[in-house]
Amino acid sequence: MKGFRIHDSRWKHGLYLGIVPETAAARNSSTLLTLDHDLDVLPEAGRRLTVAELAYHVDDLAGRLSAAGVRSGDHTAIYKTANFDVWVLASAASRIGATPVLLSPALDGATVGALLGRLDRPHLLTDAAKLDVLADVPVAELTKGVIVVAGSRPGAASLTELAGSPRVQPVFRGPQEPAMITHTSGTTGLPKLVVHTAQSMRLRLRPQWWLLSLMRKQETVAIHISFVHSRMFAAMALALMQAMPVLLMREADSGKVADFFLKHRPGFIEALPNSLMEWEGLADDPRKPFASVKYFSSTFDAIHPRTMSRLLKSSERRAPLFFQIYGQSEVGPAVGRPYFRGSAHRADGRCVGFSMPGCAKVRVVNREGKRPSEKNPGFIEVQWKGLATDYFGERERYDANLNDGWWRTGDVGYRSKLGCLHMLDREVDMIPGVRSSLEIEDLVLSRMNELNELVVVSGPTAKPVPVVCTNEDQPLDRDRWRAAVADFPQLADPIQIPQAELPRTATMKVQRIELSRRLSAQLEERA
Repeated sequence: MKGFRIHDSRWKHGLYLGIVPETAAARNSSTLLTLDHDLDVLPEAGRRLTVAELAYHVDDLAGRLSAAGVRSGDHTAIYKTANFDVWVLASAASRIGATPVLLSPALDGATVGALLGRLDRPHLLTDAAKLDVLADVPVAELTKGVIVVAGSRPGAASLTELAGSPRVQPVFRGPQEPAMITHTSGTTGLPKLVVHTAQSMRLRLRPQWWLLSLMRKQETVAIHISFVHSRMFAAMALALMQAMPVLLMREADSGKVADFFLKHRPGFIEALPNSLMEWEGLADDPRKPFASVKYFSSTFDAIHPRTMSRLLKSSERRAPLFFQIYGQSEVGPAVGRPYFRGSAHRADGRCVGFSMPGCAKVRVVNREGKRPSEKNPGFIEVQWKGLATDYFGERERYDANLNDGWWRTGDVGYRSKLGCLHMLDREVDMIPGVRSSLEIEDLVLSRMNELNELVVVSGPTAKPVPVVCTNEDQPLDRDRWRAAVADFPQLADPIQIPQAELPRTATMKVQRIELSRRLSAQLEERA
């Protein structure tokens, strides 16, 4: 590990991504990371790395980026094929004081071009496949330069060719300076660029520190999250600083996931809600791939009670726990709650959790002049220092969401008498005559195990239309369907489609507005 240096622990005042690996290595250099894929930028590194080796590679790549012309304060847009090296490259860029801008590989060329234009000539760190996606985008005009992670491309610097570049000292910018930029899911149009600081990212670790404090022993942590999401960086920081072995997953296919879990036996799984939903069927696998799991954790969206119950029952650990955190990119984790094996199936899926000590404050304010209640849900707002600090290039749009320091999330709900926050729907997804689309989905899914997805959206005539996907695309049993939705006479007849045809975001959220638009377009074509 020649060339690797240990530095101070200024990360305590902020989450400085560039020194997380070396700080973790100073605590336990042998902590093991196991991948289910190869790194594009470092194919020779293999699929098993110690944290000391990871720190060495981040230091090495920081030197290469510096040699490619990246400097402190520069924006470095990372748009490449999904791979854990997104995290490695972002950490390397952060190490030299640059601000990594993480763009989902699911974004199309036109959207990436628009975001590059908003960033005002960033460096673009990419690969050959994504440069082909950007073939019709004036990349040379929109960026300071292009850097490819492997191989070579005319007019671009190559990290492969820059191997052996001199190492550079890490740069620590102020804790309230921009440290990372991610983007919103894009469910309502062009994604917004969300600015995070070292301080805001550090504060967001508190809820999970609290959860980890409940663990009596170290567990192997399996992480299946979009590599470009801010949550990925929080999850990695927590696992590495706690010296917990990490399984880094790109594959979502249930068969491959089962094999990976059976081989490495995780005790803790953090994954996207929709991924966990897709893996439900593994609960019936006689090999019991979830037998070793003590803790399940999910952020982003509320998760269906059926999913939690099946996963918890598939564990063979004593008193397994499912911890759900509700939040969004702009606010981080807002509220959370645990679920247990014996009661998860009876849980109200709309009760997304309670405020956690030392974390975000949450309130519900009146909507349409009515006091928030179950019958008259209000706007959910969050306040704390963990809020993102800006929408880059759209300050007015950011400020429009603030009210005396309270951030309006765009969700509607109410607080129960016991203080549990109930999230009913996104405001933009509300359908006249429907109290909560998500509530309908929770209940119907609990009654029909043959469904692997159900999304209720506004139809062409504003009537709620259930879009259903079944296991292995089997025909929907209409009699069972009618019995399951008897409590919801306002629903139109269901439309069945293959799950692969659902439009999704980078974090696998269904793009409800886009789905509704497609239904309307199909009706017009038939007219």
